[in-house]
Amino acid sequence: MYFSFDIESPGGKSEADQDQDMSASYSGVKVFSATKARERESLGERITDWLDANTQDIEVVDTVVTQSSDREFHCLTITLFFRAR
Repeated sequence: MYFSFDIESPGGKSEADQDQDMSASYSGVKVFSATKARERESLGERITDWLDANTQDIEVVDTVVTQSSDREFHCLTITLFFRAR
């Protein structure tokens, strides 16, 4: 089930308008995720390698870092929002 609400922000734009502005500001998303300690340790290198390979074609416009855990696993996710140059 999905709910949508229009909430005025201090800048005068509704939340829906801000979402529309954000979606217009990026054209792609790249998600890097790791649950094992060794994978988490090398996550930065994987991201750097991907950026090096794509830096001519894209511009990163936003980054979201998410950490989640349960009793056994600790997941680190880094999401890059980008647009074509």
